[in-house]
Amino acid sequence: MRILVTGGAGFIGSHLCDKLLAEGHNVIAMDNLITGSTRNIAHLIGNEHFLFIKHDVTNYLYVEGKLDAILHFASPASPIDYLNYPIQTLKVGSLGTHNVLGLAMAQNARLLLASTSEVYGDPLVHPQTEDYWGNVNPVGPRGCYDEAKRFAEAIVMAYHHYHGVQTRIVRIFNTFGPRMRLDDGRVVPNFVGQALRGEPLTVYGDGSQTRSFCYVADQVDGLYRLLMSDESTPVNIGNPHEMTILEFANLINELTGNPGGVIFEDKRIEGDPQTRRPDIGKARRILGWEPRVDIREGLTRTIEYFKKSSG
Repeated sequence: MRILVTGGAGFIGSHLCDKLLAEGHNVIAMDNLITGSTRNIAHLIGNEHFLFIKHDVTNYLYVEGKLDAILHFASPASPIDYLNYPIQTLKVGSLGTHNVLGLAMAQNARLLLASTSEVYGDPLVHPQTEDYWGNVNPVGPRGCYDEAKRFAEAIVMAYHHYHGVQTRIVRIFNTFGPRMRLDDGRVVPNFVGQALRGEPLTVYGDGSQTRSFCYVADQVDGLYRLLMSDESTPVNIGNPHEMTILEFANLINELTGNPGGVIFEDKRIEGDPQTRRPDIGKARRILGWEPRVDIREGLTRTIEYFKKSSG
């Protein structure tokens, strides 16, 4: 297959390019590089089956030649990034998704939309199943990201029902691994960066809020299975193993040998979900997928990456 990955120079997008190439496909990565980096795909330059195009998908979109599939991963994804780029985040979720859907329709290509667990907001249902509609504040600080993704899901389903476009929707839960940016504001690089500097890890509130962390290799395996499936409705891909933030901080300190411990800050980040855990029954049933990389193993690989990239 000949496959376009928008956001292909980003964290998950670049790993997807690796996976697709390993499976024997030809890959075009497209990125405007406002949050992605060519460092993430530097090892692919020169591969005859890989092409990089610098382009913003919110502008007119054209790709020469036949496309069989599009994976739409273009979007700021960390709180720091979408708070810095709120309008671009809304535009890539709306105009960008509209453009890639038009391209998919013209090419008779299947389209996979990267949505997010953030569509569930600060959930009132736990764990989160795909039929939960969410508890989202459209005018809060996270609204630009949450509502961009919710709109993207809606227009993807409209194109599926009205135009018959082959569509897939993945709701990605917390994912970590090599190629994350140390300064991207998410909890894994925040904690690992502090630990490698020998600093105490900053925990907001009492640390009882929970997250579920999926290693990136497991995530892209799930994404590939979904792309190759016939499932058109949203599917959660994430690790159902839930940890408190305090437990996670202590694990990072243990794995890095950081003597700094933790410090607590009273403030809770506005809109920060208190719980997050996917119900992956649908992914297990339809895709035969579940995560396989243990949290300790995944963190060890990630810590080594940050050591090398910062050293």
